[in-house]
This record gives sequence, structure tokens and C-alpha cells, in this order.
Amino acid sequence: MSRAHQNTLLSIGLPERDQLNKELGGGIPRGSIVLMEGDYGAGKSALSQRFSYGLVDEGASVTLLSTELTVSGFIDQMYSLGYDVTKPLLNEELLFLAADFDSGGNFSEGDGDRKELLKRLMEAEAMWNSDVIILDTFDSILRNDPTFEALVRNNDERQAALEIISFFRDMISSGKVIVLTVDPSAVGDDAIGPFRSIADVFLELQMVEVGSDVRRNIAVKRFAGMGSQVGDSIGFSVRSGTGIVIESRSVA
Repeated sequence: MSRAHQNTLLSIGLPERDQLNKELGGGIPRGSIVLMEGDYGAGKSALSQRFSYGLVDEGASVTLLSTELTVSGFIDQMYSLGYDVTKPLLNEELLFLAADFDSGGNFSEGDGDRKELLKRLMEAEAMWNSDVIILDTFDSILRNDPTFEALVRNNDERQAALEIISFFRDMISSGKVIVLTVDPSAVGDDAIGPFRSIADVFLELQMVEVGSDVRRNIAVKRFAGMGSQVGDSIGFSVRSGTGIVIESRSVA
């Protein structure tokens, strides 16, 4: 049994580098669905990468599926943030999967017609074996799934969402954590609304430009099963060579 299974909370670690774990009350509750919502550039991927690195460092196993990065791009991106993932990848503590779509919605490798992406993901047993599964970005998967698209056209996206949620609930019943990142401008409220409703942890990432400075903020909308007290607002920045840095000020 990994160290991660010994506690109710999964620590995201790195106390010597940043205060993110402390700001989040000591970690992410096991058996939870985490929704990180924010516009492009708000820091969804950076936080996903920070979560994955810190969780693995604390003994959890992690699957990170990215719709934006290749394997080499992921390694380079993590290195640029000061997160060396070479050892976790080689030791299979961190499983990275690239779901790279072309402009037509096909997987970039080109395997014929568009497939039922959500069904394929749910049937990919290996990716769900980890303690934590991160889907970055989940809205890209929804938008490129032809079955989900058809339901949206028929104004039945809520039914499609409920089917996916049922699968997620089965997964977290064994103590796993599922992290979903979503750009709300890319999908309709009817599609994302059910995920907001069922998320145990709901983090809204905000971004405000102040002159030449970009200020980022985590607004904690919901945090069920928290450890110590979690604040309503956490200011942060993303710095090359350092990664996530918690700021004393936050966006009003």
C-alpha cells in the first residue's frame, strides 16, 4: 500500500517550495471529484502539473492525460517549472497520456474516423489504476466526442453528463481522486453544470491583468472533506524554474 492510502487526505506536498498544500487544508480528500475551471491562460495546466508532481513526491500514483502536450512537451514543460518528472515516469509512478487532437477532432496519430472518446477513456483500464487521475482539459474531450456532440445538438447534454458522472462515481468509490480542468468558455453551461454540481472540490481560477502584471487567483467555491481550514481565495503565480508560487495578495 502506498503512503497515499494511509491518510484521508492526499497531500500535494512540496512544503519547502510553496504553501499550496497548506492553503488547501493539507491536501485533496480521497474519493473526491475536483473541478478546476478557468479561462485560457488562467493556470489550469500549471496547477495540474503541480498537483501531479507533488502527489507523486508524497507517494501517490498519478495518471495525467493532456489534450495539449506530447510526452516530450510535457517533460520540457515540467522541467521549465522546476519539476523533474524523469524518475517518476521511469518508475511508472506517473503515467502521462497524450490525447492530441487535430483540427478535425481526430487523434493526431490518425486512426480513421472519429471515435467515441469518452467510451474509449472509460475502457482504458490502465489509466484508472492510479490513486489520482487528472484530465486536462476535460472540455476538449467533451467537444471532440461525436456522441456527446450529437446529444448537445439534441439539447440532451445533461443526460450525457450524467452517464459520465456515474462512471466517475464508481471510480472514486474506491478512494481515487479525479481532477477535471475545464474552460467554461468552450462548453455550454448545460454541459458543465452537472459537473459543477457534483464536484466535491470546485476551484475557479481567475486571471486579471493589472498593467503589465497578470494576477491569478484560486477562488474556492466548494471544498468538501477539507482538512484544516481552506481560505476562500488563494493568490498565485507561475514562474519559470520555480513553478507555482503562492502570493500574499489576491484578486479582489
